[in-house]
Amino acid sequence: MNIVTLLPFIVLIGAMFLMTRSAKKKQQKAAEMRDQMQPGTGVKTIGGMYATVLEVRDDAVLLEVDEGTHALYAKNAVAVVLEPEEYDRIVHGEPSDLKTADAPVVPDDASELTEAEDGEDDGKIDLGKRADSAADDELEDDEDAPTPGKGGQSKGDSEAK
Repeated sequence: MNIVTLLPFIVLIGAMFLMTRSAKKKQQKAAEMRDQMQPGTGVKTIGGMYATVLEVRDDAVLLEVDEGTHALYAKNAVAVVLEPEEYDRIVHGEPSDLKTADAPVVPDDASELTEAEDGEDDGKIDLGKRADSAADDELEDDEDAPTPGKGGQSKGDSEAK
């Protein structure tokens, strides 16, 4: 056999070896992380729920989701064991270091962002629709009124007879 024909197979086997090796490292790291769980430790499950570890069993963990609410999870369902500071910040809502007192406050109402000039009136703005709307009302009244010669019947009534 020629070495050139064996080269793709050698590269493929090497790539498979590297991928399985990195997967084993990730599994070992996850197992070590799960072994660090002790009662009182804050964790995040793979479903995104934050809880406190109450009891660690062989393949399961008893978590306190809320005061008086306990749930039994498989150890594999724990995604991350959190540091106490991070757990307190996430669960108890302690302010992070990123927020400062000097940060600008954005109002809920956008009208507070614009300032009226001295000569401006803050009242209603006339868009010129009053004259047009009066003319429209007159047209609508004319359409509703019976036309002479028809005896007050609409088109539909005269066709029905």
